[in-house]
Amino acid sequence: MPAPRARRKAPLWLACGLLPAALGIALGSGVTAHAAPPPPAPAVEEGRVVDRVVAVIEGQVLTQSELEMEARVALIQRGAVQAAALPLDEQTLRGALELSINQRLQVLSADRLQAFPAEPAEVEARLDAVRARLGGEVALQRFLDRHGVDRDALEAVLARGLRAERILDSRVRLKAQVSEAEVRHHYDAHRDLYPGEFDQAARTAIREELVRARYGELAAQALAEVRRSAQVRRVAPFAREARR
Repeated sequence: MPAPRARRKAPLWLACGLLPAALGIALGSGVTAHAAPPPPAPAVEEGRVVDRVVAVIEGQVLTQSELEMEARVALIQRGAVQAAALPLDEQTLRGALELSINQRLQVLSADRLQAFPAEPAEVEARLDAVRARLGGEVALQRFLDRHGVDRDALEAVLARGLRAERILDSRVRLKAQVSEAEVRHHYDAHRDLYPGEFDQAARTAIREELVRARYGELAAQALAEVRRSAQVRRVAPFAREARR
């Protein structure tokens, strides 16, 4: 759950008829895959599925490769650099799917109002952070090559996450603030947790704790509201399990 703006370092989707459970598209390219002509061996056997539909969010298809890429980027942003290369289990993908649905729905709503654009400098700053976590430019390019995407695709993921965070923050940040009276009440009700005096350090720590808790509750409510009227069709088996 997102933390208040001052502490956040990284972040946290109308099916138009029935869609097939798998699409024959090349990873990351969005174009139909074709086998290479001889004499080189075909890179993809004819008829082989190289990507799968995971979900359809307000008419937009989310594929397995896109979800895995977004999951890896989110994990890398949180310091789990090993996610750049290791396989992702279904539990991780289910969590990433929920994040992807939330982000896409928020951004789609903002797009209709042409609101909350992601500034190029902000996206570049997030790209720099990912590059640094991976170990530099060579490691970043190796990551992109390994997963069959280009820098534009990575920047699109980073921009969407940035916009989603800002949209959510605009809805809940002010409501999450607490009064001095609330801070004092919490201190008096939990003296066993705060053995020291009710000084500035104690007030600051309690205020941050209360704001984080309230922010989390309000963020959950805001996301639930966004998803209440959204049309999301889960296709992949692991994605359907997430509704249980």
